[in-house]
Amino acid sequence: MSAPACRLCGTPLTRTFVDLGMSPPCETYPTADAIDGAETFYPLHVRVCESCLLVQLPAYIPAEEIFDDYAYFSSYSDSWVAHARKFVDAAVERLALTPESFVVEVASNDGYLLQHVVERGIRCLGIEPAANVAEAARRTGVPTVVEFLGEDTGSGIAAEHGPADLVVANNVLAHVPDIVDFAKGLRALLADGGRVSIEIPHLLRLIQGNEYDTIYHEHFSYLSLLTTQRVLAAAGLVVVDVEELPSHGGSLRTWSAPAEALDADPTLGPSPAVAEVLAQERAAGLHTVEGHAGFADQVAAVRDDALRFLLDARRAGKRVVAYGAPGKGNTLLNHCGIRADLVEFAVDRNPYKHGRYTPGTHIPIRPPEALDAARPDHVVIMPWNLRREISVQLAHVADWGGSLVTFLPTFEEFEPGT
Repeated sequence: MSAPACRLCGTPLTRTFVDLGMSPPCETYPTADAIDGAETFYPLHVRVCESCLLVQLPAYIPAEEIFDDYAYFSSYSDSWVAHARKFVDAAVERLALTPESFVVEVASNDGYLLQHVVERGIRCLGIEPAANVAEAARRTGVPTVVEFLGEDTGSGIAAEHGPADLVVANNVLAHVPDIVDFAKGLRALLADGGRVSIEIPHLLRLIQGNEYDTIYHEHFSYLSLLTTQRVLAAAGLVVVDVEELPSHGGSLRTWSAPAEALDADPTLGPSPAVAEVLAQERAAGLHTVEGHAGFADQVAAVRDDALRFLLDARRAGKRVVAYGAPGKGNTLLNHCGIRADLVEFAVDRNPYKHGRYTPGTHIPIRPPEALDAARPDHVVIMPWNLRREISVQLAHVADWGGSLVTFLPTFEEFEPGT
């Protein structure tokens, strides 16, 4: 079997970044009627291109299959909605947006971000491939079309609605298998004087923080600033500024402009922040293929610590429950082989998941109230990137002597509320 080709430059992918074995799609939560049936497992074998350095997972599953009926709703995270509001406030000031401006968000989910644009009276449009999630956005007053973005789609939307002064693409660039066509779609949506704002989990932080649960089938690419620049350049976009963010364990927010705009006015950028982040990546070795080695050993250490804790808890007769059943948590559960014999059940705020089971490992998912009824000895926070928010929500776990646990970035057991 021939090696898969790099989705950016076409070079055969022969070098492994990390191989997590086989796992089912992370957002396919089976119902009680389905758990005795067959599940399809796909490889989580991540490679790094020796030519352009893009770290990537081959498209084992078509994007249409992943996102047609999606289980993730952004608005269930209070901190993420607040993050979006803060972004909108800053973007309005940065770009001097007015009610006459036009804002488009790609992968707009349930309107968690554009609701803040609507509140300001600014014309906007969401582009969301999951029909069930798009319908939730429309119910909140956010106009939304159900589409996968590509160059043709972007051109068609711009022709119908006009070019956008701001195109937002938060945590979606990693989710598209044809990353160049997607980038060309961003450019097609954009007015010549507009800006594209993209948020991506930063590969540098993924490596430094052992954040391997962010590797799953709907994440096709794992991006550094260097590779993000290369992807956007293929669509005629230039990164003119970058911000480092704490979200998702460490993210980048890039601001890009059409290359023609910089040709006409070189003072538009790039800012010193771009050179600074590139220097960080270079120092960490991410500008060479050899610098990507060693991550597999870090992943093995996380697995060993998690299993050691859970096995010790079971031997001691302790009850362990998970808080949250996020898609990314299923990577860790399947890689470690953690099932209901080690984690009794999970609770989640998303009613879509109630009565369902985690894919592959079949841990039952219940409403948050089940946690208080069970009064477990240990609560494992699966969305560890929201640890602070969740720890405050679970401060009452201390009332029955329970502790909170995270497995990533490293194992930690701590007091609720801290």
